Amino acid sequence: MDRAGDGVGDPAGTNAAFAALLEDNAEDLYESAPCGYLSTLMDGTIAKINTTLLDWLDLRRQAVVGRLRFPDLLTIGGKLYHETHFAPLLRMQGELRGIALEMKAADGRRLPVLVSSVVKHGSKGESLLIRTTVFDASDRRAYEQELLRRRKEAEQARAEAEAARRQAEEDRARLADALTALQQSLVPSSLPAVPGVETAAHYHTASPDQLGGDFYDLFPLADGRWAFFLGDVSGKGPQAASVTSLTRYALRAAAIHDPDPTAALTTLNTVLHERYARGGDPRFCTAIFGVLDTTRRDHATVRLASGGHPPALVVRADGHAHYLPTPGGLLVGALPTAGFTTAHTTLRPGDMLLLYTDGLTEARTGPTRRHLFGHDALHAFATDHAPATPQGMIASLTGLLESFDDGLDDDTALLAIGLSPAPAITSTRANPPL
Repeated sequence: MDRAGDGVGDPAGTNAAFAALLEDNAEDLYESAPCGYLSTLMDGTIAKINTTLLDWLDLRRQAVVGRLRFPDLLTIGGKLYHETHFAPLLRMQGELRGIALEMKAADGRRLPVLVSSVVKHGSKGESLLIRTTVFDASDRRAYEQELLRRRKEAEQARAEAEAARRQAEEDRARLADALTALQQSLVPSSLPAVPGVETAAHYHTASPDQLGGDFYDLFPLADGRWAFFLGDVSGKGPQAASVTSLTRYALRAAAIHDPDPTAALTTLNTVLHERYARGGDPRFCTAIFGVLDTTRRDHATVRLASGGHPPALVVRADGHAHYLPTPGGLLVGALPTAGFTTAHTTLRPGDMLLLYTDGLTEARTGPTRRHLFGHDALHAFATDHAPATPQGMIASLTGLLESFDDGLDDDTALLAIGLSPAPAITSTRANPPL
C-alpha cells in the first residue's frame, strides 16, 4: 500500500529530494568542506586554499595565495619533517596519506593535523601541482595524549608499587635479622663443656616474624654441680621476650644464692608476680629447673622441680625410657605464692635426660592436622631411638619437628643432658712363647 505525499516509491519525488539536497555548487562544497583543502605548485607555493583551512589557521586568503608556501603553514618541526621526509617521498611516490604534522595559526596556536597529498600530472606525465587535504586531529591528539598520560601514570604506579615491594622486603629482612639477633640473645649461643657429660640443645622458631618465649640454659655452680633450666613464657612478641630475659637472669641469680630447685622457682614466682601481676598485666611461665651433681665417678644425681611444665623424659642406656613425674607444680608467676616439689633421678653412663617445651607435644599431626603429637608418641619416639647420645637424640627430634611442617605452630626448645658412655675395656694376653 503506497503512502501518498511522502515520496516513497515515487522515483520522481526521490530525484526531487536529492536535487534539493545538492543545491550547493561545487565551489561551496570545496570552500565549506569539513576538512582543509589546498593546492600548491611543485615548489610548494599555495595556489588555492579553502575557507575551512583559512578559518582554522585564522588567516586571510590574500595573505596566503601566491605569497606563502605550504611549509610556511607548518611549525618549525613540521617544516623540517616536510623538507627531509615529506617532500622527497611525495616526489618519489606521487602520493602520501595520513601523515601527522602540526600547523601554526596566526595567533601562534598549534593545530595537530593529518595530511594527505597527491601530485597531479599532465598528459605527458609531467608534474603540475600538488593537491592536499588536511584533517583536524586535535581530538585524536588529545586522546593520544590522554592515553600517554594514563600509560605514564600506570608505569609510575607500577614503579612505585615495585619500589614499595622492594622496600617491604628489605624492611622484612632487616626485621628478621633483628628478631633473629634478639632471639639468639635469649638463649645461650652454645652450651658449656661439662666434664664427663654430653649436652645438646635446639630451638625451633615457629614464626620468623615474632619473638618466641621459650628459653633454656646450663651453667656451673660450685663443687662440681651444674644448674640447668628450660621453660616457656606465655605469649609472643617483644613483651614475651622481655619476660624471657627477666626469667633467665632471675633463675641464674636465684641459683647462685640458693641452688635448691624449689627455692629457685619460688624466687622466680615472686619476681614475676611482683613485676607484672601487681601492675595489672599478669605474666607467667612454665619452667623446669634442675641441678646436676657430677662429683661421683660412676653416676650423676639430678634434682628437679617443675612449675606447670611437661615432665622430663629419662632415656636409659638399655633402651628404656620413662617420664620423671614432678607433681604439684603451678604456673610460675600466676599466684603470689606457689608450692613446688623436688623429684630425683640418677644418671649412669649412657643415660640421658630430655627436657622440651609443649610446642613438641602439641604439634598437630595427621592429614587433617586435628590430632596432637602427645606425650605417648614422644615416649615411643624416644624409645625407638634409644640408646642415643644427646646429640643423636636432638638430631632425630629436629628431623621430627621438620616433618610436622605447618602442624608445628608454636616455638619449641629442646635440651638433652647425658652421661658419657663408659669406655670399653679390652683385655690383652701375652703371646705364648714359641
